[in-house]
Amino acid sequence: MATIEEALEIEQLERDIFRGAATESQLTRTFGGQVAGRALVSAVRTVDPAFQVHSLHGYFLRPGNPEAPTVYLVERIRDGRSFCTRRVTGVQNGEAIFMMSASFHHGDEGPEHQDVMPQVDGPEELPDASVSMSPERLWAMREWQHWDIRTVPQEQVVVRDGSASQQQVWFRYRHQLPDDPLFHVCTLAYMSDMTLLGSSKVAHPGEPTQDASLDHAMWFLRPFRADEWLLYDQSSPSAGFGRALTGGRIWDRKGNLVAAVVQEGLIRTPRHK
Repeated sequence: MATIEEALEIEQLERDIFRGAATESQLTRTFGGQVAGRALVSAVRTVDPAFQVHSLHGYFLRPGNPEAPTVYLVERIRDGRSFCTRRVTGVQNGEAIFMMSASFHHGDEGPEHQDVMPQVDGPEELPDASVSMSPERLWAMREWQHWDIRTVPQEQVVVRDGSASQQQVWFRYRHQLPDDPLFHVCTLAYMSDMTLLGSSKVAHPGEPTQDASLDHAMWFLRPFRADEWLLYDQSSPSAGFGRALTGGRIWDRKGNLVAAVVQEGLIRTPRHK
C-alpha cells in the first residue's frame, strides 16, 4: 500500500492548481484522510513558509474514485499580517468531491493553558493492531500497514461522567518522516480521519451500519511529530437520524495537547435493495 509520502504527493499544474495521482488502495472510495491531507498540502504550497497551519474545516461532498486522479483548486481568500486563509476544492470528473477552508497563523504571544492528558496504559503495553485485530478487519491493517495503531481496551478506558461513547487509540507512523513541521501537520490531517467515527460505535457493539465521513474540522495547537507516539482520545456525544457527532483530542507522550478534531459522520442502518 502507499506510503504517507506517496499518499500526500501532489503535482503543481498551474499557480494554484494541483493534482494528486491515484495510489494503490483496497478501498472502494478514496480515503477521506487522503483527500483532506492532499488538499492541505495544496494550500500549504501557496502560503509563505513563515505561516503555520492552525485550523482546517472540510466537507466530504461525494465519494472519490481511488482509481482516478484528483485535481485541487486553491483560492487565495486572504493574505494578512498575522493570518492567511485558503479555500481548496477537490475535483474529479468535473465534480467537487471535497471542499476545505484552511487558516494559517504567523504566531503571537499570549496566555497559555491546557487540559491534563488522560491516564492510560502506554502503547508498549498494548498489542499492535496488526496482531490483535479480528480477521474480518485485517484488510484495514493491509491498507494502513505503515501505521502502528494500538487501541486501549474498552474496559481500561476511564469513562468521563455523562459520556455516551468513548475510545482511546495510540498511533504513530512506523517509519521516520522528514523534519518539516508542515509535513507532520499534513500527515496528522491524513490520519485524523482514521478510527474517529469508530468512537460512535462503541455504544452500539455489533450493530451493522453504513459509515462515511461528512465533515471534518481540526485545530493544530502545539508542535509534534507524527512518527512518534500520539494518543487519540475520542468521544461521541450524540448519534441519531443516521449521523454521529464525534470529537478527539490528540496528545504527545509528554502530555502536550497538540491537536483537536471534530467530525460528523454517516452512521446509518444499511439500506437493503
